Amino acid sequence: LSGHFLSVNSNTPDWGTNITAVNGSNYTGLSFCEILSCTMLFLSLIIALVGVVGNAIVLWFLGFHMHRNAFSVYILNLAWADFFFLCFQIVYCIHIILYIFNAKTIDMPLFSFVLSNSAYLCGLSILSAISFERSLSVMCPIWYCCQRLRHTSAVICTLLWFLSLLLSLLEGKECGLLFDSLDHGWCQAFDFITAAWIIVLFMVLLGSSLAFIVTIFCGSQRIPVTRLYVTIVCTVLFFLLFACIDNFQFVVLCNFYPVTICLSCFNSCANPIIYFLVGSIRNRKFQRNTIKLLLQRAMQDTPVEEQSGEGDSSGRSREMKPVSSCS
Repeated sequence: LSGHFLSVNSNTPDWGTNITAVNGSNYTGLSFCEILSCTMLFLSLIIALVGVVGNAIVLWFLGFHMHRNAFSVYILNLAWADFFFLCFQIVYCIHIILYIFNAKTIDMPLFSFVLSNSAYLCGLSILSAISFERSLSVMCPIWYCCQRLRHTSAVICTLLWFLSLLLSLLEGKECGLLFDSLDHGWCQAFDFITAAWIIVLFMVLLGSSLAFIVTIFCGSQRIPVTRLYVTIVCTVLFFLLFACIDNFQFVVLCNFYPVTICLSCFNSCANPIIYFLVGSIRNRKFQRNTIKLLLQRAMQDTPVEEQSGEGDSSGRSREMKPVSSCS
């Protein structure tokens, strides 16, 4: 959260690889790792721009043009978290790129890093809540239908936004990102709390996802697989995949921070792509449809008949009864 470009300072490992100019002389201004860092920043900027557009489309249709159910409320809030996070990353990447080329830049307010951290924590928390609640609805369907309140999704999302913002503000205040106050003891304490919270969320995400998959494919009762199941599983798996790559990238190459930025941007960008891909699959084939219809299909919680003569004459899909009456 310090906002420093870690890959262009003296802490960056030097592989001793220099860039050779056209005239044959060695140009020692940038090392191989620094060139690679610049490339990752440009790639992060492109991915973040694509992700902002994708999440904006999801926000537009889910927020104003589609009927929302329990899980689409989670998806809507996850899109908001990804949208805010990517916006901050775009500003950060542009700022660092201008700094690299010695252009005049305006210093980024440290408060922006607090908001970016808050958006990331909230996105991870919402994704964990989605996975946990869906696994609960599959493993204990009767209890889930009887005990779940109508506005549970909205209440949980509001609570997660509040907790993420509060934790980020407290950490930012004690670590000198707000009000020019710095307390090393409290800063380390809040860093530990944040790290512990992230670890707990990862454990919940991983455990509930495994329970969800095992219950569907290895359970005693056959559970129809819906597009909503596929959407949730793909979203969680992509997040866990890139989180693992992010954790192990330090031992692979140059130990530079832009890899973390790039993977985080790709993670937030992948969700709208997953929604559109899942919604476009019909009878194991991809089909072109309107964006609204693709989103509706991706959030569909009813098993669809897989017949060669798909749909009726109007092109609408024929659906079976919902998996659970409380969905």
